Amino acid sequence: MNPLKSILGTIVAGFVISIIIALLESSPVASAAWSISVWLHVLAGVVWIGLLYYFNFVQVPAVATATADSGGPGPAAISKYVAPRALAWFRYGALVTWLTGAWALAYVGGFSANMFFTNGITIIGIGAWLGTIMLFNVWVLIWPNQKKLLGLVEATDAQKASAKNVAFLASRTNTMLSIPMLMCMVGHAHTLPI
Repeated sequence: MNPLKSILGTIVAGFVISIIIALLESSPVASAAWSISVWLHVLAGVVWIGLLYYFNFVQVPAVATATADSGGPGPAAISKYVAPRALAWFRYGALVTWLTGAWALAYVGGFSANMFFTNGITIIGIGAWLGTIMLFNVWVLIWPNQKKLLGLVEATDAQKASAKNVAFLASRTNTMLSIPMLMCMVGHAHTLPI
């Protein structure tokens, strides 16, 4: 039985290897909880930001090319089969990233201290706010408008045109914000001063 022959088996094998490594580490329980929260935060973040970059750097240009190709297969396969699945991983990757980030903040001065700058502005606090803005964009601007574009909810042609613009600009905003947000994540781990 090869775990690499299914995505579930691959993911479970990755988690098993990670747990074995974590058990080999000799650290206090509180440190282990912090490590787990950060690990899950980074793992979910890779899914989220990876898909954000996929949409912006691969899918959007590919759909535009497919639409312009009069003799080609068109963008239907991407819109019908790829986009809904990718958007599900994208949405929930964003949510899990934010939740595990909030959990991890508990170990570095607390959620409210970092989110509301009660102990001054911190690099991790800035990153948390950028992530919060991006989460809002995913759930409030991108997903509701993508549902119209994918035909999951009824929409007129005018509503679809508006939805396309809103989803596009929100996605590009998230791409822009992801760059300083990732810098804040790494900066915190390497004690980048603010």
